[in-house]
Amino acid sequence: MKPQSPSSETTDTILVLTNLPDQNSAEKIAEHLIANQLAACVNLLAPCTSIYHWQGKIERAEEIPLLIKTTLQNYPAIEEAIQALHPYELPEIIHVPITGGLPAYLTWLHQETKA
Repeated sequence: MKPQSPSSETTDTILVLTNLPDQNSAEKIAEHLIANQLAACVNLLAPCTSIYHWQGKIERAEEIPLLIKTTLQNYPAIEEAIQALHPYELPEIIHVPITGGLPAYLTWLHQETKA
């Protein structure tokens, strides 16, 4: 079986990760991204405990993780929106490539986001 070449849906599709301190701020960012067609879907996960260094101390916080499905073209606008709406001084904003997935889902993701 010959491997298929990656389509544009798999080469520029990304997952953006961020954490928010509470449900309200998580919903605010998620709704903003969806309303502006910057993301096709945002999952708000159950609260988790984050342990990290901040300003010379070990900190512990309960946070709401967001999984943001979008395209690489939308990443700059998503980063800007998260920074503008996020209550943290330095929010976690990470994106990772989505290198595969159900083709119909990836097509839908592209159709639901701005070109």
